[in-house]
Amino acid sequence: MAGCACGFVRAVLAFLLAPALVTLLVAPARGRGGRGHGDWDAAELLLPPLPPRENAALVARFVTNVCDWGALATISTQEGVRGRPFADVLSLSDGPPGKGSGVPYFYLSPLQQSVGNLQENPYATLTMSLAETNFCRKYGFDPQSPLCAHIILSGTVIKVSETEMDVAKNSLFIRHPEMKTWPSSHNWFFAKLNITNIWVLDYFGGPKIVTPAEYYNATSQ
Repeated sequence: MAGCACGFVRAVLAFLLAPALVTLLVAPARGRGGRGHGDWDAAELLLPPLPPRENAALVARFVTNVCDWGALATISTQEGVRGRPFADVLSLSDGPPGKGSGVPYFYLSPLQQSVGNLQENPYATLTMSLAETNFCRKYGFDPQSPLCAHIILSGTVIKVSETEMDVAKNSLFIRHPEMKTWPSSHNWFFAKLNITNIWVLDYFGGPKIVTPAEYYNATSQ
């Protein structure tokens, strides 16, 4: 009898919980970075226009600010591919939409392969592209076309200092609210790319070189 009662209770619970489980499975993620999760909201209309292409520094700042993620290339420490390039997609933010600092901030865990690579060699290169937004689709630009502007930032990935912690946290959590719920057991920490070299590809004729000083002084977004 006890077994029958337990079976009945399990059946009732399954019946009651089924709708909630279905909702969880089909509901869109609460984070950013995917289509429909852009920071410019229905933003297909609200994305600001690309700055003048002749102002490469301003274009670079624009791309950094409108992008929610990028591909970070590190030097692998993994068995079988040690010493080879290793790229991974990471969520990032330089601040609120239209008010970015230009500093790409990350929320990282020692469990990530890229972090293991960075612990041995902090040098990295980050690529971000307007292909993440509606810009290139709107004008029919292929993601590899230079007209679909993308930038390449190289430097070292370092943990942010205590004085910069709040800035990094606010920058990331406003763009990626789901991060607030990530398990603390993964020992997340805030980091940033300390930029030393910048290339901008937004037109034909090869990349444009921008210095970090030019990049950070390009304030009009």
